[in-house]
Amino acid sequence: MNIGDRVRLVHGSEEGVITKILDNSLIEVEIEDGFRIPVRRSEIAIVSLEEQARFGSKISTPKAQASTDSAPVLAQKGIYTAYTMLNDKNGALYLINNTDFDMPFIIGHEAEGRYRALRAGVLTQRNIQKIEEFAVGEFEQWGTFVFQFLFFRPGYDTPREPMVRKIRFRANTFFKNKTAAPLLNREAYLMQLDEALQVQPLQAQEVQQEILVAPQAKDALPALDANKIKEAMLQPTKTTTQKVNVAQTVKQPPREIDLHIEALTKEHAHMNNAQMLELQVATFEKALENAIATGMKDIIFIHGVGSGKLRTEIHKRLSGHPDISYFADARKEKFGYGATEVSFK
Repeated sequence: MNIGDRVRLVHGSEEGVITKILDNSLIEVEIEDGFRIPVRRSEIAIVSLEEQARFGSKISTPKAQASTDSAPVLAQKGIYTAYTMLNDKNGALYLINNTDFDMPFIIGHEAEGRYRALRAGVLTQRNIQKIEEFAVGEFEQWGTFVFQFLFFRPGYDTPREPMVRKIRFRANTFFKNKTAAPLLNREAYLMQLDEALQVQPLQAQEVQQEILVAPQAKDALPALDANKIKEAMLQPTKTTTQKVNVAQTVKQPPREIDLHIEALTKEHAHMNNAQMLELQVATFEKALENAIATGMKDIIFIHGVGSGKLRTEIHKRLSGHPDISYFADARKEKFGYGATEVSFK
């Protein structure tokens, strides 16, 4: 299913048009009178072009879809890894781009202190690329995958921040996610890389630099280097193995991360509440990823009390996280209720 497809509710008579992909199982459909509702994928069926031509449709196409003067509705999320079995021992890991962007990418693999470059290139919109074959019996030795993406669409557009993800697959969640993979047209163990991504345009240069090198987040993963991507794309397609200092790939964050906005940027006086919260949450997520990737036992996030919004956002993201053993208020005698301690498995 893609944005713009006409669909019908399985357990109802309503028809509509897909306007947004909310997540792997939920989409947004615009029905009569421009009313938009979230619907599970399993609850809708695509109306074929032949059916529309023969019987017509109950509703007209939304103006946002029909007008050539309006901005197109883009699928901004939908980047997946899909692992499919080739036989009873081996399977193939695929990268799926189910968005409306072309994506220059670099994919690497870390295991036992060594980094191996797997793939680099450009994955065009609505396309698939095979990454590598892995034996399912060696799942625990797969190590950590490093994904780096840029987003490109021809013509006038707003530039987007690059995306970096470091993922170590966990058996207790990985093998529970078997479902129909988009574009691949068969079942696979599916993981969405941009599920929690906050799609934001690039900010002014000085503000962007603050986000990347904020005092408590200075050890976060570096931004993509366009020259390195270009060099990697010009290399032969044959996979090569090389030793890389893991510390240069990701550095261990401090055990205590201060998320007060004054500690993250000097530009907070020019930011509204939503922008402040966005920066604080982004700093938290990068520090959490780095802590997991570098094998830390625990970490403390100092979020303060305030209105409680930041604490709520942090706890929401920690709940059900496969790599977290538990989280709780940290050392009340020191932080009161203004900090959360996270312990990793």
